[in-house]
Amino acid sequence: MATTGKYKYTDIVFEIKGKIGIIKLNRPKSLNAFGGRLLIDVISALRELNEHPETVFTVITGEGRFFSSGADVKAMLTRKEPEYANLAEKKVATVAGFAEALELVRSMVDHKKVLVLALNGPAVGGGAAWFEGQADIVLAAEGAYLQVPFSALGLVPEFGSATAFSQSMGVHRANDFLMFGRKLTVDELEKYGMVNRILPKENFHQKVLEFLEAQLEVNDGKSMMEMKRLQNLPLRRDRLMALYDALDALSERIAEGAHTKRFAQKNAELAGKSSESIRGSMMRSR
Repeated sequence: MATTGKYKYTDIVFEIKGKIGIIKLNRPKSLNAFGGRLLIDVISALRELNEHPETVFTVITGEGRFFSSGADVKAMLTRKEPEYANLAEKKVATVAGFAEALELVRSMVDHKKVLVLALNGPAVGGGAAWFEGQADIVLAAEGAYLQVPFSALGLVPEFGSATAFSQSMGVHRANDFLMFGRKLTVDELEKYGMVNRILPKENFHQKVLEFLEAQLEVNDGKSMMEMKRLQNLPLRRDRLMALYDALDALSERIAEGAHTKRFAQKNAELAGKSSESIRGSMMRSR
């Protein structure tokens, strides 16, 4: 059933089915990029489920072929850069601009219910980094993968992901993924302990529900939530500190303009490839 709250969700589908709350990213045309009201919708849903008296599991998943492509790059490229008096003013403005992202990750760190990430498809950038490390259980569809381009764009691993991933898969694997931007297939993710179960892609969302409902038939919800609380208690301070440290490092890189130079290079490369493709088509048509 849909929730009974007064807030109107626009960029997610939010449902409660028995003891399972479902947050489905719903911007499939943009591959569920973080545009529109998507982030504030997810934050609002997490708050609502955190206080729900009956739910045990909170599922975050996506509509369409991608879980999430992360930042809305098209919007970033068309956004006019404001004028700043100095780097200090630019950094402060950058930090303020990340308020929604900061609160989203904090909300996942402090979420009381068992947080299930259901990767219905690939996840890139923030879509890969923000959710995977904070989830308690990860279920993934066949063919899903994770990839982050932080180093390629002159940025840094976002919002505590360096700490969360190293805690989950080990330092060297996390370095390979976050530092070098290597794509991790769903089979590798399962091997590294980042994915609990790989489920068939067909009827994936229904299979996720069936799996969780089966756990509720044999396991006490309160006990599972207490297990999560006890395990995460000593990790919470580290993860919140990592969240702040990453925000500081990311804001410094952006204030320096490192990403702008990288974006310009990437756009020039893409434009060059496009021109070569057009010239090749013209030559072949003669």
